[in-house]
Amino acid sequence: MPHNILTRYADMALPPTDYALHFSACLQLGFIATDAATIAQAWQAQAARSGNGSDWPDAPEDFGLAPWPRAKAFPACPRQLGLYAVLPDAAWVGRMARAGVPTVQLRFKSADAAAVEREVRAAVAAVQGTPALLFINDHWQAAIDAGAYGVHLGQEDLDLLSANDLDAIRTAGLRLGVSTHGYAEMLRADKVSPSYIALGAVFPTTLKKMATAPQGTARLAAYARLLRDYPLVAIGGIDTERLPAVLASGVGSVAVVRALTAAHDPEHAAAELRGIIHGHLGLE
Repeated sequence: MPHNILTRYADMALPPTDYALHFSACLQLGFIATDAATIAQAWQAQAARSGNGSDWPDAPEDFGLAPWPRAKAFPACPRQLGLYAVLPDAAWVGRMARAGVPTVQLRFKSADAAAVEREVRAAVAAVQGTPALLFINDHWQAAIDAGAYGVHLGQEDLDLLSANDLDAIRTAGLRLGVSTHGYAEMLRADKVSPSYIALGAVFPTTLKKMATAPQGTARLAAYARLLRDYPLVAIGGIDTERLPAVLASGVGSVAVVRALTAAHDPEHAAAELRGIIHGHLGLE
């Protein structure tokens, strides 16, 4: 967490095992109630485990995260997915894959099942001959049928899946990414042991209404320390100016939407973003 938040928390001089006081303090620091409860519980666990009640909790065991390896984890993906383009249709997927974007996601919104199936198959075909890894947003059955690399699910979509549905995705060998917007959702995502976890929205975004305020890079860094065993994708309002601070948080991938689709020259924008990311992460 940023120095000023840590200082404010330390100045409160809270008893390390007093849940109610820690919960209230987290609300004062701007966390929503479910996240405040999650942090307060972790604070108590940290104090009981180590006797340390002064550091911001970031040990996986204090949040109840199971150790790795795990028997029913989804297949692994690269820890550093690099530039991750979220795109509206198969034509954009192919265009950005040919431009050298290493990870692409088809976010195709339609209630027409036949149209979804066609677009997913077209996206799979569009990345053929490129090294791009293709994730399909939401449409997991179509992704399985078309042979996509992976699926990305939001929290609401994850809640709708049964254990059998998750087993079907895992058995098919597809990677799974899950969106999160704070501590409580990170713990929910961890329960299914996905291939990666997405963290956002880092900055304000106009693309969708968020249940939480923008997380900022300080919280992002705290999340990265907690989820150190996962590949992590930062998303939400990220552009070239904000990119270095995002990468400094410890994430291995940065997802963008409008930074590419609204760019005057998307190929040039992709090359610029990719260059910054690869330079920071030491990728080839």
